[in-house]
Amino acid sequence: MSNGGSNQPRPNKNDRREAAREKARALREEQKKRERRNKILLQGGIIVAVVAIAALIGGMIFNSVKPAGPGPRNMASDGIVFTGSDGALTPSETPATPAGGKPTPTKQDDSGEVANIVTYIDYLCPYCGQFEQTNREAIKTMVEQGAATLEVHPIAILTNRSAGTQYSLRAANAAACVADLSPENFLDFNDALFDNQPAEGSTGLSNDDIKKLAEQAGVGSLSKVEKCIDDVQFKSWVQDATNRALSGPLPNTTEVESVKGTPTVLVNGKQYTGSLSEPTEFQAFVTQAASQSFTNSTPSPSETPTPTPAQ
Repeated sequence: MSNGGSNQPRPNKNDRREAAREKARALREEQKKRERRNKILLQGGIIVAVVAIAALIGGMIFNSVKPAGPGPRNMASDGIVFTGSDGALTPSETPATPAGGKPTPTKQDDSGEVANIVTYIDYLCPYCGQFEQTNREAIKTMVEQGAATLEVHPIAILTNRSAGTQYSLRAANAAACVADLSPENFLDFNDALFDNQPAEGSTGLSNDDIKKLAEQAGVGSLSKVEKCIDDVQFKSWVQDATNRALSGPLPNTTEVESVKGTPTVLVNGKQYTGSLSEPTEFQAFVTQAASQSFTNSTPSPSETPTPTPAQ
């Protein structure tokens, strides 16, 4: 009885060895093809990634190097000025400084009867927040009574202290947006920024957070202000105004050449260096600075000529 099966002769040892070699060669060829294919895909992926990163960096550079535009209205001196009388406080309206133009110093009251208060502030500066919280209501009262004027200069010297978000610059830009479009709400917005001041070194407030504060402060032309905030419309102006404050000379001052830190507070040209948490100390300084200006502006009485002795 036949058991059936293949009629082919069984491969010998050499045949088996050659078959194994051929199989190994085929596997090597297949591996090489896979490696070439993966290399091509990897290179293509790297190229795509590099192009995407380059486009992203290019966009960031384009957005960060915007052509300089005009400054905000009502800040011709790089600061917004408030005067008052009979309990009312009014922002001074001025045209925008043209792109590349120089600011126009504010003509201060030199009668010696009014304290000209000038502040240089950074919205990320904790000492600025302390000074504002302590003295802002007293300052507003003095301005409303006609005893003082107030000129606020938002600058951004702490732009690199907010974990890469440039909060200091964005907040100063937002203040400029409000000064430009809704100056009567500037001080309320200024207060809101300090009432919600983030810690130095944090990411700061987002643009959406800042826009909510503008809305809460009753800012008019809100949609335009929000667009101005998102576009960082006055970025170049903030940078230029900051550089001008740091390099000097400061206008209308005889005691301080330039801003060395914030807050820099001047009253009739004299720098306040006292307590940031004691309101009576600043009020006493204002009174003293104003009285000294009054003394300096009062003409000295003419001396009575001495009679010439008779010969």
